[in-house]
Amino acid sequence: MSTENEGADVPSEATPPTGPQASDSARASASGAQTPDVPPAPAAPPAAPPPPGFEPAAAGGRPTGSPWEQSHAPGGPGPSQPERTTQIPTYGTAGHGSPDGGWGSYGGGGGGAPWGAPGDPAPKRRNGGVIAALLVAALVAGGIGGGIGFWAADRNDTSSTTVSASGNPEALNRKPTSVSGIAQKALPSVVTIEAQGATGEGGTGTGFVYDKQGHILTNNHVVSSAADGGKLTATFSNGKKYDAEVIGRAQGYDVAVVKLKHAEGAPLNPLPLGKSSHVQVGDATIAIGAPFGLSGTVTTGIISAKDRPVASSDGAGTSASYMSALQTDASINPGNSGGPLMDASGNVIGINSAIQSAGNGGGMGGESQQSGSIGLGFAIPIDQAKRVAQDLIRTGRPIYPQIGVQVGMKDTGDGATIAQTGNNGSDSVTPNGPADKAGLRPGDTITKLDNTVIDSGPTLISEIWQHKPGDQVTLTYLRGGKEHTAQVTLGQRTGDK
Repeated sequence: MSTENEGADVPSEATPPTGPQASDSARASASGAQTPDVPPAPAAPPAAPPPPGFEPAAAGGRPTGSPWEQSHAPGGPGPSQPERTTQIPTYGTAGHGSPDGGWGSYGGGGGGAPWGAPGDPAPKRRNGGVIAALLVAALVAGGIGGGIGFWAADRNDTSSTTVSASGNPEALNRKPTSVSGIAQKALPSVVTIEAQGATGEGGTGTGFVYDKQGHILTNNHVVSSAADGGKLTATFSNGKKYDAEVIGRAQGYDVAVVKLKHAEGAPLNPLPLGKSSHVQVGDATIAIGAPFGLSGTVTTGIISAKDRPVASSDGAGTSASYMSALQTDASINPGNSGGPLMDASGNVIGINSAIQSAGNGGGMGGESQQSGSIGLGFAIPIDQAKRVAQDLIRTGRPIYPQIGVQVGMKDTGDGATIAQTGNNGSDSVTPNGPADKAGLRPGDTITKLDNTVIDSGPTLISEIWQHKPGDQVTLTYLRGGKEHTAQVTLGQRTGDK
């Protein structure tokens, strides 16, 4: 089975500090002569044996340190309506955040091992020695951050001594470039979107302020249920809710623009847009959204990979979307869809759109299989999303670059092969189209677009859609076992099919 490559549907050690050790008695000098006129001091009488039942006190030891544990708990219960999901092909699948309470087929603990080892046994000492050791330890801990409590008691003592943090907020050093600083600035510009269709279906997603005219950028699958006669609202972090309307949406890109109605008084402070083309693997990321309806949730991670080909469909399984995604391990869950993925400077570098879940066997499963983040989240690069948003605001319709061929969508690993025959008996290479002019034929297998390896039809589409109509690209393809190259000037298609 083949499908057109521009917008066709796809099948459904740290060791505790060592304190000083005081000796129990001072050593006497062994030098010097004795005076004969002075008799030696009489020996001290032997110590009396301990009374029956008496046991010497055990030597005190230093505290061994408390274990550190970290856990990543899943989000709270989802909305009353579970979101839909859909099966995605095995070439690189992800779940998107669907309108039904989050993400359906769209995107939407563990414990750290305890550390610290027991210290060497301390020699016997008087109580004063124990207290001195505690004070030294407390000062060292305070110097490295404070907030660690110390405890000491002998076998028969139930009292304890603790050291508390000063509680000075300035000591937390929340700089504007810290995660906290970035979150505090960005949260007022992130909205929770509620979409409801004419027949009652819908759910929750996220969006963010795009400009001062009241435009909100989000995912198509977040608002699609309300696009035709439905109801759409956007709620800001201050609790104020505004009605909104869909200005334009692109099913293939999974991008949509909505606009607030009667936005007077709304905090329209656009988030700064960064450059996704400048992003490198390992860069820090911050994701903001409403996972499972929990608005204003902030999570962090890194860029795990770039140019990750991801294909998915909307909650109804009727519209294919393709992206050459930014992959992040920041926790993204159903409901994060449409929210910003930001860099360490607070600039938007992507729109959170899809996740890969653990319980779907390599693809998106049914609603009962919906699960949360496993550290595989995908975002639409902001460079692409910005271009699409501008087209939608200007004309209300998306523009797609294309080369004018239909390729097999299930081929993986070897490239994207041009079908012998197109859909419904049509030509698989559009006559006089970009590929036809460059000399490509049915049966040719495209293996590279510029320097990017093409391993499947969806990968080819996602790479083409990173460009603009009129851009020139180099295609490498195989014909009869021989490798060829061709220069292709990208054409265009307006609107979704």
